[in-house]
Amino acid sequence: MEGDTCTLQVEVADTGIGISKENQTNLFSLFQQAESETSRKYGGTGLGLAISKRIVELLGGEIWIESDIGKGSAFIFTANFKTSPETKKFGLLVSDVNRKNLRVLAVDDDPNVRTYMQDIMKRLGINCDIASSAEEAIILINENTPYNIYFLDWKMPEMNGIELTKKIKEQEKGNSVIVMISATEWSAIEKGAQLAGVNKFIAKPLFPSAIADCINECLGINDAQGVWEEEMEDFSGKRILLAEDVEVNREIVMALLEPTNIVIDCAENGEVALKMFSESPEVYDMIFMDVQMPEMDGYEATRRIRAMDMPKAKSIPIVAMTANVFREDIEKCFQAGMDAHIGKPIDLDQMMARMHKYLKRKRNMDSVEEEE
Repeated sequence: MEGDTCTLQVEVADTGIGISKENQTNLFSLFQQAESETSRKYGGTGLGLAISKRIVELLGGEIWIESDIGKGSAFIFTANFKTSPETKKFGLLVSDVNRKNLRVLAVDDDPNVRTYMQDIMKRLGINCDIASSAEEAIILINENTPYNIYFLDWKMPEMNGIELTKKIKEQEKGNSVIVMISATEWSAIEKGAQLAGVNKFIAKPLFPSAIADCINECLGINDAQGVWEEEMEDFSGKRILLAEDVEVNREIVMALLEPTNIVIDCAENGEVALKMFSESPEVYDMIFMDVQMPEMDGYEATRRIRAMDMPKAKSIPIVAMTANVFREDIEKCFQAGMDAHIGKPIDLDQMMARMHKYLKRKRNMDSVEEEE
């Protein structure tokens, strides 16, 4: 590091076929590949490294390769960046409000969202009241002193979140923050929401990290861990089936979910997943199904599971894992019989949200049955 500039070095290594010294010379030139057979066998045009070299040079760095035949390759580059000056982060709330005395009201007509919000706030150590409608929210506001932060669902019957925002702003003259939550694109409601007094927006599905980040900004906390200390849920006694053809992806999911104590069985394609489920349907509580797999893809595997003549096949939650997140792709998942989807690369918050919804709900139902 020199002055306000720092140099970062990044290395990407593999254990592949390696590249001979003579072929390394022109590797960063346009349309060059180490072997003439490479494009046909492995895919690619020979442009990637040339483009990478240009980008690195624009960042004031260098790029090179270290490789031997049969021992893999390491591509290394440096880049220069300006450091950011230390700045004090000012919150949206008055200075005497902190996490201990913060008061939150979450308003949503979906009972699952209300329960989820209360659970997250409890884990954050924050007081949170909930309301199922705008009318109920107004009653709570009148009965209690004004809240510091409001999480308002946009689409609610009778009175939506924007109309409720106007009511709150009319009643309150304080320094409260209103956060709109919705599955609707922000751009579609942004103008009306901001005119009404909405301060921030969080897209559904809601993730703990997004909620924690929002609270950080309201409190003026620089360090995310100052508010959010992630505590993984305990899914002891539960078992899921993970259908994923890429070994490293399976390993990543297993590593991410290890703290939850859940048991994971893996299948390398849809055909294997179908066989494993059909042989022991009663042991599985949930299935994470990759969409693109060899032999049998996730769509077909899901359709065949749903077609089985057994109750568990109809009810078990199946969550798609896909990099295709366009509306038509998601609709295709639902049409095949899947209950939900998460994007790739895997986001732990998304995965935990799905598990929280399906596994915790089942656990609660089990406990009710035991009590009865």
